Amino acid sequence: MMLNRKNTGPIGRLGSLVAITAVAALALTACDGGSGSAGGGSPAAGGDQKITFIPKQLNNPYTDVVLGGGKTGAQEAGFASSQVVGPLEASASSQVSFINAETQAGTNVIVIAANDPDAVCTALGEARSAGAKIVAFDSDANPDCRDLFISQVVAKEVALIQTKLIAEQIGGSGEIAVLSATANATNQNEWIKFMEEELASNPEYKDIKLVAKVYGDDDDTKSFQEAQGLMQAHPNLKGIISPTTVGIAATGRYLSTSAYKGKVALTGLGLPNEMRPFVKDGTVKEFALWDPAQLGYVAAFAGKALADGKITGAVGDKFTAGELGERTIEEGGLVIVGPPTVFNAENIDKYQF
Repeated sequence: MMLNRKNTGPIGRLGSLVAITAVAALALTACDGGSGSAGGGSPAAGGDQKITFIPKQLNNPYTDVVLGGGKTGAQEAGFASSQVVGPLEASASSQVSFINAETQAGTNVIVIAANDPDAVCTALGEARSAGAKIVAFDSDANPDCRDLFISQVVAKEVALIQTKLIAEQIGGSGEIAVLSATANATNQNEWIKFMEEELASNPEYKDIKLVAKVYGDDDDTKSFQEAQGLMQAHPNLKGIISPTTVGIAATGRYLSTSAYKGKVALTGLGLPNEMRPFVKDGTVKEFALWDPAQLGYVAAFAGKALADGKITGAVGDKFTAGELGERTIEEGGLVIVGPPTVFNAENIDKYQF
């Protein structure tokens, strides 16, 4: 599988969609044994190291791309085996049993996108006490419970670009709403916080009013229903921001066949392949995202550097993320992957993921 190694653009094409899909599918199956095949005990070292990815939920198109990058990164970094385990629903405590199983299995590195930063904390602490390194990615865990957090981009930049897009699309005034993922998702809440601050402090947005925040729990059906509910509860709504790939796709599907198509603006964070029909039919003008595969790829190399003792997670520590190059650990154990880009009718056909 080819990633955007050169990293010359904000996202770039991921090479082969077929390769990504195949790798993502393989990532859902344990390689060289799974967490249930090993007994308890201290994590292995050297060439016997194991890495496990625990996403918010399985069978999520965005997550599949992230995991495809993680699978490739794990192989290139030199892990003996890698696997994906996780819940089918993104509830606060649904990941705990999977963390506990990896602790018992002696897994060296656990990479997790936390549904709730605190609900997973005790289990992650026990995993660390057993010798595992903990890398959070996509959605952070409590910093006290992990070694590093691999973030897509600077959180404020994500918020500002979505705020800017919705403001442009509604002409700088009117009511807007946010359709988010889970109510406790760290990344979602941080972005929403920065959106609210920007709306309150930037005079360019003085005529925009955020009237509602709803949660689709990264479930397609619920997100669709929440979009319907927003329009019923707020008939004067002019725009919706959905900073979640599941939510924006579901909302796009609802708006595209409703009387609100072309009247209610929609932006947020989406996958080009899912959003293409809504851009083509005029439901959506512009939305944003980063390269999801790179997120998993960098997380795998970060985990290997921790497991090998090359870094500790201290500010200023550096490690090489394969062909994506060197990364530096920032304050709070933060590692940034890359900036977002904006997709629209002019460029969306250039991207295949």
